[in-house]
Amino acid sequence: MSTDVEVTGLHKSFGDLEVLKGIDLKVEPGEVVCIIGPSGSGKSTLLRCVNLLEEPSSGTVRVGGTELTDPDVDIDAARRRIGMVFQSFNLFPHLTALGNVTIAQRKVLKRDKDEAERIGRDNLKRVGLADKVDSYPAQLSGGQQQRVAIARALAMGPEVMLFDEPTSALDPELVGDVLAVMRKLAVDGMTMLVVTHEMSFAREVADRVVFMDGGVVVEQGPPSQVIANPSQERTRSFLARVLNPAKVGEE
Repeated sequence: MSTDVEVTGLHKSFGDLEVLKGIDLKVEPGEVVCIIGPSGSGKSTLLRCVNLLEEPSSGTVRVGGTELTDPDVDIDAARRRIGMVFQSFNLFPHLTALGNVTIAQRKVLKRDKDEAERIGRDNLKRVGLADKVDSYPAQLSGGQQQRVAIARALAMGPEVMLFDEPTSALDPELVGDVLAVMRKLAVDGMTMLVVTHEMSFAREVADRVVFMDGGVVVEQGPPSQVIANPSQERTRSFLARVLNPAKVGEE
């Protein structure tokens, strides 16, 4: 089951610094939207506002028709519909992979031990880690830890998945395994909002690419347009630096 996300007139300030300057973004059920842009453009803040880890200064966020920014909303219930995966894995070092994937199910969803473990094993298998259920985080590579973090989010049964640069902390050779899991989620029809620097992933998997800079959406459209043939000069200069860093260094 997937659902839609609608962000309207979203502003977010930290003191005098306005980070988001009126974002409008609609994500359809089952759509994969990749958000690209330079550091400090507001990409991660936008994701954190979607599940109210950051409270918007103004504007509305709706997930599946429920307005998360309504003061009377049951935010805990609404948040359960949204899975989030961060740059850092945030695993409990004293728990096994299975323990990390079951703890929130038992504490938040009140599932019994057997059901939580069954769902936990299913989701570890889903991310290619069926043989690592009894391994502790210290025994796993960074890519494997990130896949445990994805399994943990999936075990809660989300309708939307948010990924905040999930591969940026990984060694290059470990990135592919995590992206493969995300590709499979896309094929399975999960609604996904992905902040990423992985242009090949965005080109291949995204239904739509959103380029942000300076707290606004500069350009959006299919990858064939935004990445291959951007209409805005700011998008072109960003992609030139990302796709050809050596060439930029020669200038």
